[in-house]
Amino acid sequence: MPRRVTLPAADDLFRPTAKDETATTGRGTGSVRAVPDAPEPPEVAPKRPSGRVRHDEKITVYVTSAELIELEQARLRLRGEHGLVVDRGRVVREALHLVLAELEAEGEGSALVRRLRES
Repeated sequence: MPRRVTLPAADDLFRPTAKDETATTGRGTGSVRAVPDAPEPPEVAPKRPSGRVRHDEKITVYVTSAELIELEQARLRLRGEHGLVVDRGRVVREALHLVLAELEAEGEGSALVRRLRES
């Protein structure tokens, strides 16, 4: 009895399925598949923060001790006064969404532009 385990090759793992075989190889059951119409362009939906999902990207933001305490107090205030249980990352993503939406809408008159010009 061999001690080696036999694993499938990449061709076996990534082979076309019966549904895809006609489209990819031109062979198959001989049935003709209709070509779908071009998709309608999506309506421009209002941008929303990502909320509680798995995030693929990460950034590091350095803050002062005082800023971190303010952020934590805001999180606790949201929980205590408003019943919203959120983590600091969610608060930051929501704040970022608000600032970027205002920048897009107000442009030169946005609080972000004004504050960055002051510093």
